[in-house]
Order: sequence, then structure tokens, then C-alpha cells
Amino acid sequence: MSAPLTDPAATPQAAAPVAPDAGKGRFAANSVVVTLLAFVVALVIGAILIAIADPATQDASKYFFQYPWDTFTDAGKAIGNGYLALFEGAIFNPNTASNGTLAGYLGPISETLVNATPLILGGLSVGLAFRAGLFNIGGQGQVVMGAVFAGYVGFHWHMPVVIHLVAAVVAGAIGGALWGGIAGFLKARTGAHEVITTIMLNYVAIYLLGYLLSVKGFQAPPYGQAISNTVEHNATLPPLLGDSLRVHSGLILALLAAVFVWWLLSRSTLGFRLKAVGANQFAARTAGMSVERSYLTVMLIAGALAGLAGVTQILGTNTQITGDIDAGIGFDAITVALLGRANPGGMVLAGLLFGALHAGGTQMQSSTGTPIDLVQVIQSLIVLFIAAPAVIRAIFRLRTSGEGVGQQLAKGWNG
Repeated sequence: MSAPLTDPAATPQAAAPVAPDAGKGRFAANSVVVTLLAFVVALVIGAILIAIADPATQDASKYFFQYPWDTFTDAGKAIGNGYLALFEGAIFNPNTASNGTLAGYLGPISETLVNATPLILGGLSVGLAFRAGLFNIGGQGQVVMGAVFAGYVGFHWHMPVVIHLVAAVVAGAIGGALWGGIAGFLKARTGAHEVITTIMLNYVAIYLLGYLLSVKGFQAPPYGQAISNTVEHNATLPPLLGDSLRVHSGLILALLAAVFVWWLLSRSTLGFRLKAVGANQFAARTAGMSVERSYLTVMLIAGALAGLAGVTQILGTNTQITGDIDAGIGFDAITVALLGRANPGGMVLAGLLFGALHAGGTQMQSSTGTPIDLVQVIQSLIVLFIAAPAVIRAIFRLRTSGEGVGQQLAKGWNG
């Protein structure tokens, strides 16, 4: 090692050894191209699957060699209608806009933002842990515990409007932080692998929630269903565009969290230490940094961010806790972090993209009968191609430069 890692807050000159290299700009540009091409390839494969799943195309394919044009025509209609419905459900629907109401114009965008809000927070949680060299697979449990803590404060405490909301939000962040902190503590004190501990904690949280939904005081009367009491109105996140649209102020919370993570990683001493540990824990330890403390700290913060995703679920989208309150956010957050390359701005954009796919997928299924599972296939393909950039470069014959996502993950995306 040519020079020890040093805290930039103490001696700014020492930041030079870990500064980005001269080729990073070219790598960043190449990464953007690969990401866009991965999205295009995923849409092309998705189009093929839409055509295969279309009943009219299936019927026309039976006499393909006699009249091949019928097969191509029906396939084109299925693909066009499918992706048009995806756009209308996520961005703008002229049919609903024709009524001239605000909900008609902004309804699709509202649904996209509602779906994107917890995904952004979950992605920030996973991405921040990545930067410290940890794989936070426990987003599901942290989201659940965030929702449990926030929901309990929301329906059992009785406080003034603003104070009640703040207390519920803080409680949700604490719930997620505690759940993430358990994995961080075990990693720091015993060396237990965070992938194993976080996955196991997911199961603990799920079954704990199942138990709570059967306990009087948490379960809603008349105690016949696994559903919690209703959060008081004072503790709900206020809507951003009126009661007719579902988008709520949790979106602002998610954007503020993204700004916080950006500041933490790029402007703070703590962020420098976390990235140093993620890049090379042995070098960081040699430089006098506490690797164990960094693991505990980053998992506490990551858990709090995932807990906030649970907060937006129970205080914004829903008002009662059910067994599926996490809505798969914990695992979708991994794809958001991958697509956003653990960069706060990138994860916001990735969250918006997946939020649009979720919102548009529902419309696509209802309008065209296309299985919503195909949207999940497209999401998976996007991540697959981004995680394997060599495939995209081989398809489009791009020059190889920089590192793949897998290598960046192994190094904690330092820089």
C-alpha cells in the first residue's frame, strides 16, 4: 500500500490517494450506456414474451407457414397495446384525462410515485450497506418492524397532529434501526455473515408480525381477521396533491433521505470511513479505523432507512397493518440498489423506474390481460443485464472498460 487511508476532515491533502482515477469518467459514461442498453434489451425480450402469451398470436401461429403475416400482425398489436397500457398506467392516460379533473391527469403519475417512495428508501438502505461492504438482505424484516413500530404509535398513542406524525415516523425509523442493528452487532462482535443473519431476521420479523396480528390491543376488533387497528388520522402522512390522489408526503421523506445519504457518503467523515471499510477493511483497520464500529453504524442507518419504507407503507399508503405490509419492498430494494449502482441519485431514478413498472403493470394486466408477472420478468432482466455488462457489450460489440457491477459490489462501490 503506497499511502495509508486518512480522514479527509483532519488532513484534506490525504484524500488524494483514494481519489477517483483518470479513467473513471469514461467508465461512468460507459456504465450509463450499458444501463440504457440493458433496459432496451429487457424491453425487447419482454415484447417477445408478451407476443408469446397473447392468445390471438398463439392462434395465428398455428397456420404461420400459410399466412405468416397474421402472426406478426397480432404479435405487433399485442406488444403495442401492452406497452401502451404500461405507459398509460405509469405516466399519462388520455382516457382518464378526458374528464378534466386533476386525478384524471395526474392519476398515473401519482401511482408511480406512490410505488416508488418505499422502493427509494429501501434501495438507499441496501445501497448504503453495499458501500460499506455489507449485503443487507434483511430489508423485508426491517420494513416490517418499521411498520410495526410506526403503526403501534399511530393507533395507540393520542397526540396533537404534527407531534403524533413525527413520533410515529421516528418510531418506525427506530424499529428498522434496531432490526438492522442486530445484524450489525452480530457481524461486529462474532463475525456472523450479514447475509445469513439478515435473512433469518426476516423470518423472525414475519412470524412476530403474525403473532402480533393475533394479539388483542394490536389486532383490530372484532378479532376475527389478521389485521391491526387503524392508524389515527393525526399520524398519517398528508397527501401532496389532494385526497383524490394517493401520492403522499412520504415522497418528500424519501427524497430527503436520498439527500442525507448523498451528504453522508460524499461530505462527511463517517461516510469516508464507511467507504474506506467497504473498499478494504484491512487497509482501513491499519489506518486506525474501527471496522466493527463501522459495521454496526452502517447497519443501524440502513435499518432506519428500511424502517422509513415501512413508515410510508403504514402511514401513507395503508392505515392498517396486514401480513403482507412489506409488499416485497425488501427484495425489490436490492434490484433498485443494483440498478442505481449504490449511488443516491441513481437509486432515486431506479426507484422511479420500478415504481412506474409496478403502476403500469397493473394497468397492462387490466387493459390487455397480459400477466403482471411479465413486468417482474422485465425488471429481473434489467438487473440481470446490468449485473452482467459483458453480455450487453458482446451483443452491441462495445469496448470493455472499467469493472462490472459484481466487482464493484465486492469492493463496496468505493469512490
